[in-house]
Amino acid sequence: MCIAVPSKVIKIEGKVAETELGGVIRKVSIEMVPEVKVGDYVMVHAGLAISIVDKEEAEMQMELWEELMEVLNDAADRND
Repeated sequence: MCIAVPSKVIKIEGKVAETELGGVIRKVSIEMVPEVKVGDYVMVHAGLAISIVDKEEAEMQMELWEELMEVLNDAADRND
Protein backbone atom coordinates (compact mmCIF):
# COMPACT_ATOMS: atom_id res chain seq x y z
CA MET A 1 0.00 0.00 0.00
CA CYS A 2 1.30 3.43 -0.91
CA ILE A 3 0.48 6.44 1.24
CA ALA A 4 1.26 9.79 -0.32
CA VAL A 5 0.67 13.31 0.93
CA PRO A 6 0.10 16.44 -1.15
CA SER A 7 2.74 19.16 -1.00
CA LYS A 8 3.28 22.45 -2.80
CA VAL A 9 6.50 22.90 -4.77
CA ILE A 10 8.22 26.10 -3.65
CA LYS A 11 11.69 25.71 -5.17
CA ILE A 12 13.42 23.47 -7.72
CA GLU A 13 17.14 22.77 -8.03
CA GLY A 14 17.99 20.13 -10.59
CA LYS A 15 16.11 16.93 -9.77
CA VAL A 16 15.19 18.01 -6.24
CA ALA A 17 12.31 20.21 -5.16
CA GLU A 18 11.60 21.90 -1.88
CA THR A 19 7.98 21.30 -0.95
CA GLU A 20 5.77 22.71 1.77
CA LEU A 21 2.97 21.09 3.72
CA GLY A 22 1.55 22.65 6.84
CA GLY A 23 4.55 24.89 7.30
CA VAL A 24 7.02 22.02 7.01
CA ILE A 25 9.62 22.34 4.23
CA ARG A 26 10.94 19.10 2.80
CA LYS A 27 13.25 18.18 -0.07
CA VAL A 28 11.93 15.53 -2.45
CA SER A 29 13.11 13.91 -5.65
CA ILE A 30 11.24 14.98 -8.78
CA GLU A 31 12.74 12.37 -11.10
CA MET A 32 9.30 10.80 -11.70
CA VAL A 33 7.72 14.18 -12.53
CA PRO A 34 10.41 16.14 -14.42
CA GLU A 35 7.79 18.51 -15.87
CA VAL A 36 6.82 19.86 -12.42
CA LYS A 37 7.02 23.64 -11.90
CA VAL A 38 7.22 25.92 -8.87
CA GLY A 39 3.67 26.41 -7.60
CA ASP A 40 2.51 22.93 -8.63
CA TYR A 41 1.20 20.43 -6.12
CA VAL A 42 2.68 16.94 -6.01
CA MET A 43 1.84 13.75 -4.18
CA VAL A 44 4.89 12.73 -2.13
CA HIS A 45 5.69 9.20 -0.99
CA ALA A 46 8.92 8.27 0.79
CA GLY A 47 10.76 11.40 -0.36
CA LEU A 48 9.68 11.02 -3.98
CA ALA A 49 7.15 13.14 -5.87
CA ILE A 50 5.08 10.49 -7.63
CA SER A 51 2.48 12.61 -9.43
CA ILE A 52 1.33 16.16 -10.06
CA VAL A 53 -2.18 17.02 -8.86
CA ASP A 54 -4.29 20.12 -9.30
CA LYS A 55 -4.84 22.52 -6.41
CA GLU A 56 -8.39 21.32 -5.73
CA GLU A 57 -7.28 17.69 -5.46
CA ALA A 58 -4.38 18.67 -3.18
CA GLU A 59 -6.69 20.67 -0.92
CA MET A 60 -9.16 17.78 -0.71
CA GLN A 61 -6.35 15.38 0.22
CA MET A 62 -5.03 17.81 2.87
CA GLU A 63 -8.50 18.06 4.41
CA LEU A 64 -8.72 14.27 4.59
CA TRP A 65 -5.32 14.10 6.32
CA GLU A 66 -6.44 16.74 8.84
CA GLU A 67 -9.61 14.76 9.58
CA LEU A 68 -7.58 11.58 10.04
CA MET A 69 -5.18 13.32 12.42
CA GLU A 70 -8.12 14.63 14.49
CA VAL A 71 -9.57 11.14 14.79
CA LEU A 72 -6.20 9.66 15.78
CA ASN A 73 -5.56 12.42 18.33
CA ASP A 74 -9.03 11.95 19.84
CA ALA A 75 -8.44 8.20 20.11
CA ALA A 76 -5.05 8.77 21.74
CA ASP A 77 -6.59 11.22 24.23
CA ARG A 78 -9.23 8.65 25.24
CA ASN A 79 -6.50 6.07 25.89
CA ASP A 80 -4.54 8.33 28.28
